[in-house]
Amino acid sequence: MTLDRRRFLAACSGAGITSALFPGVLYTLAAQAQDSADTDQSKPPKITPEMIDQAAILAGIGPFTAEQKQMMIDGLVDQNGSYKAIRKLKLPNSVAPAFVFHPMPAGATIPPPGNWSVASADMVPNPPAKIEDVAFATVRELALLLEMRKMTSTALTTMYLDRLKRYDPKLHFVVTLTEDRALAQAKAADAEIAAGKYRGPLHGIPWGAKDLLAVKGHPTTWGAGGFEHQSFDEDATVVQRLDAAGAVLVAKLTLGALAMGDKWFGGRTRNPWNPEQGSSGSSAGPASAVAAGCVGFAIGSETLGSISSPCTRCGDTGLRPTFGFVPRTGAMALSWTMDKLGPICRSVEDCALVLQAIYGPDGKDASVYPAPFQWNPDLDWRKLRIGFLKSAFDEPKPLEPHQATATETAEEKKKREKENEERKAARVRQDYDRRYDLAALDKLRSMGVNLVPLELPKLPYGAMTPLLTAEAAAAFDDLTLSGRDKLLTEQGPEDWPNSFRVAHFYPAVEYIQANRARTLAVQQVSALFEEVDVIVTPTFGDQLVAANLTGHPAIILPNGLRGDDAPRPPKVDTGDEDNIGGPGTPVSLTFLGAHYQDAKLAAFARAFQEATGFHKLHPKLD
Repeated sequence: MTLDRRRFLAACSGAGITSALFPGVLYTLAAQAQDSADTDQSKPPKITPEMIDQAAILAGIGPFTAEQKQMMIDGLVDQNGSYKAIRKLKLPNSVAPAFVFHPMPAGATIPPPGNWSVASADMVPNPPAKIEDVAFATVRELALLLEMRKMTSTALTTMYLDRLKRYDPKLHFVVTLTEDRALAQAKAADAEIAAGKYRGPLHGIPWGAKDLLAVKGHPTTWGAGGFEHQSFDEDATVVQRLDAAGAVLVAKLTLGALAMGDKWFGGRTRNPWNPEQGSSGSSAGPASAVAAGCVGFAIGSETLGSISSPCTRCGDTGLRPTFGFVPRTGAMALSWTMDKLGPICRSVEDCALVLQAIYGPDGKDASVYPAPFQWNPDLDWRKLRIGFLKSAFDEPKPLEPHQATATETAEEKKKREKENEERKAARVRQDYDRRYDLAALDKLRSMGVNLVPLELPKLPYGAMTPLLTAEAAAAFDDLTLSGRDKLLTEQGPEDWPNSFRVAHFYPAVEYIQANRARTLAVQQVSALFEEVDVIVTPTFGDQLVAANLTGHPAIILPNGLRGDDAPRPPKVDTGDEDNIGGPGTPVSLTFLGAHYQDAKLAAFARAFQEATGFHKLHPKLD
């Protein structure tokens, strides 16, 4: 009998089969069998009892009796179905689903902003002896020089363009230089500032955009093969807002293909502290360029670690805002319920100044909530309640090596021994890095902070992450269906092409169940912020997954450099581990905050940063 999706679904239901995955798997098996047999493609694919058994294994249901299988086959008549009708629409990446995720639990309210000042008092700076002396200056420092006319935006922009050109062959962080646009913006900024029309702390500051942000007149490649010449007719909202603030866009910076890792169609972006390593990703270029003193600041994005990880590797300060704080209009969609745009800078204060320019509704991104953000660097952080995730700082349990099995082959033994050696080396690096986490707690206590021990709610956060891949597979469904996924640079088991294919077998029912579990996560993680205002945590681990799912804001900041006694990094950076370490490379620390309390979070993180000074360190590039 021939296979019809709609009727087959009804037949499955009549046979007592409720798995939403099963029909899709079965149809795929039938279609593949038709392809391999080279039969007439104009005819519907045929289904056999054997295919039902195979589909049942993949769907985790059954087994079925011969009578049940025959009942299903008898219900199949023709091939018209809903999948094909929707696929004919050719939905672009910019079309969001008809549902919107809002991270706050039901009944929660946002406290009104305080009566805060806009900026702290600063000393009038001296002009730089030579322009490259300010390559690693903060946005605040650059802003004072520009506002007081101690240097020009044109000189600053030219310097950063020169550095981008000089170090790109070594670090591979540029997709497109926007030189003409930048020099025109810088010239206009100088004229406005000279006329007393100062727009604020970003006026005349050169910045770089992760190349998933649309910029009219320039390619927007998403870092992916097959998209090298893609362009859009309108700037992303964030680009428009930074233009309005007077910032100067000097480059579109790299990202791993379709926002995964640090490998893109032009190569691999490198870590300025150790160019033998990648910069991590997917905000690879923004993190590398900021750390290398090649832009004043950058805009990155995070879905599940894409600001946290490269900021750790490159020693930057990153702000992952509350989900729904910054509009994503004009940005590539990977996961509509998890994507977040945020600044990557050299200091916490820089991040706050940038966020102040880009946050708030734009009337297009329905996920954005009209919450206030008012940066107050003089907020009395000593009145804040500070917690820490105690078990994340505890000594980990002893490592249990994988044991041999009775039927182990020589090849399996070799693989097992290699995995054990890699796990042992990773534990040595983890133990070394833990001393920096503990030192941070000691530093906070020395600042007079009373740290309240907390634990992350015990929920299966990892089991909720298929939400991301399911949404990503939908966002790029045309790649999978057309076979264009073979143009992507990486083709391994963990890379997008395979992940997209696997996600097609994720049941609709399980997607909904995972979202229901996510509701519990939002409620229970949010409850922690009824006890404290800020939570201190190591950057990686369960909190990274949990807080991205729940939409809570995070600030990732440098927490020192590894010493000469640090364990040596792996000979090859596979991209599978974040903290591969090595002497002279940065470590990080993360602060979490309550929903839409990003300004309060930043005020506390700034206090720690000013007390430690690690953000003032920078790599030696020559």
